[in-house]
Amino acid sequence: MARYRGSVCRLCRRENLKLFLKGDRCYSDKCAFERRSYPPGQHGQRRGGKYSDYRLQLREKQKVKRIYGVLEKQFRSYYRRAERQKGITGTNLLLLLERRLDNVVYRMGFASSRNQARQLVRHNHFLVNGRKVNIPSYLVKPGDVIEVREKSRNVPPILEAMETVVRRGIPNWLEVDKERFRGVFKALPSREDLTMPIQEQLIVELYSK
Repeated sequence: MARYRGSVCRLCRRENLKLFLKGDRCYSDKCAFERRSYPPGQHGQRRGGKYSDYRLQLREKQKVKRIYGVLEKQFRSYYRRAERQKGITGTNLLLLLERRLDNVVYRMGFASSRNQARQLVRHNHFLVNGRKVNIPSYLVKPGDVIEVREKSRNVPPILEAMETVVRRGIPNWLEVDKERFRGVFKALPSREDLTMPIQEQLIVELYSK
């Protein structure tokens, strides 16, 4: 399975935004973006000037891809699906990404980052409605119950993530029972609930060309 294997801190610096790709490290003094909040590369500190419309659209697409850990082919597939659905294409796109199992596991606090959540899902640590699901891109539906398998409830990364989730909080469209290691995807979030600085209309404009 293809995936990005480079430095994730470099991605935050490239997008000029803290994307919280390394879990707790992003909240500490070790965060590379806090120490060097300029683009990576030899000429990073000298970059600037006026951005073209295309560049703004491309950067927005790259930012969203990196937040959710999705590569280009899969991201384009999500966009096409969002375009076919009723409603606003950009909002539909974000809701599809929010429904990914790895994202829901991260949002519920069972992992400290989406990358870690993806790995935990692949290693069979979670059940959806009582059935084992090891596909990170599995789309969760309202009413679905996600829980940690009984044999996995002593896995250190899961326990550590559950202790530190208070830093970012759990969204109101999710319900989590820490004692039972389970959560419920209560409903789809509204666009107002997604507070990340994303301008999805720029992505729609890019793909509409």
